[in-house]
Amino acid sequence: MNEWIVLCNAPDDDTASRLAETLVGERLAACVNLLAPCRSVYRWQGAVETAAEVPMLIKTTAERYPALEARLAELHPYEVAEIVAVPLAAGLPAYLDWLRDGVA
Repeated sequence: MNEWIVLCNAPDDDTASRLAETLVGERLAACVNLLAPCRSVYRWQGAVETAAEVPMLIKTTAERYPALEARLAELHPYEVAEIVAVPLAAGLPAYLDWLRDGVA
């Protein structure tokens, strides 16, 4: 499969919305789902931190991923943004066609 889901967390709804609109507007993503805020616990600079974040599910293709990653890293306010890509194993063919058209 050529289609991917990219996982990324944003610090708040406004940032997540701005990132999503930019990625879809620039045809780097076909769709971005903004999920309900969650609580993240992680280690940063030697300390355990806790933060509220907005998870984002970003749909793209393998070909568009490098540009998406670069743009997301450029726009993201975190020093090190979580940007993790997972290739899709299967999907409804009509949806996957729509996804590919969305980033073409």
